[in-house]
Amino acid sequence: MSNSAAIESVLVENRVFAPPAAMAKAARVSGMPMYQAMCASFERDFEGTWARLARENLVWSKPFTKTLNQSKKPFYKWFEDGQLNASANCLDRHMGTRTENKTAIIFEADDGKVTKVSYKALLQRVSQFANALKAQGVKKGDRVLVYMPMTIEGVVAMQACARIGATHSVVFGGFSAKSLQERIMDAGAVAVITANFQMRGGKELPLKAIVDEALAMGGCECVKHVLVFERTASA
Repeated sequence: MSNSAAIESVLVENRVFAPPAAMAKAARVSGMPMYQAMCASFERDFEGTWARLARENLVWSKPFTKTLNQSKKPFYKWFEDGQLNASANCLDRHMGTRTENKTAIIFEADDGKVTKVSYKALLQRVSQFANALKAQGVKKGDRVLVYMPMTIEGVVAMQACARIGATHSVVFGGFSAKSLQERIMDAGAVAVITANFQMRGGKELPLKAIVDEALAMGGCECVKHVLVFERTASA
């Protein structure tokens, strides 16, 4: 077989790998008939199908009346006159249902310790932190920088911002003080949420100290508050 023929042979794949029965039973789309019915629905009425799914699967504080605005292609606008809250759709909608006690987050720390948080418990933590942000004067439309380790608290911070209508910008915890300073300035952030340290490979890596260094570089006068999560007991 020539090289070109060998390459052509691997471009065609006709094998079918069926999922395990237990996985198929738990799937949202129960099988090909359901999938094909969904495709047919979109082909018949594209906008109408999306509108139906949006009403069935999301909680709207202000229901939309227009599904898709195509007047300025390719800058399409979906559900432009509707309003919803991302945090409420992630958490509140599950309260009073069986889902509220299901696991929302499984977090494995650097030392291998595993923590599970239910939707109900997560909502409590998010609501508490959202109120803390509001108490510091953070409001709808403000920008907040999240410079956190990969922890449950990072999720809480993002959800809390969404809850009060503040825009959050996540900065990777490995970025330098200069990179952080530039992003604070670009965003015009009024607050920075961080931790005293993050853990990586059993070592404490400073985060709050990097925030302090970034603010000391100047140009970050927009920042009014720095909120610090105590990740480790070290000062």
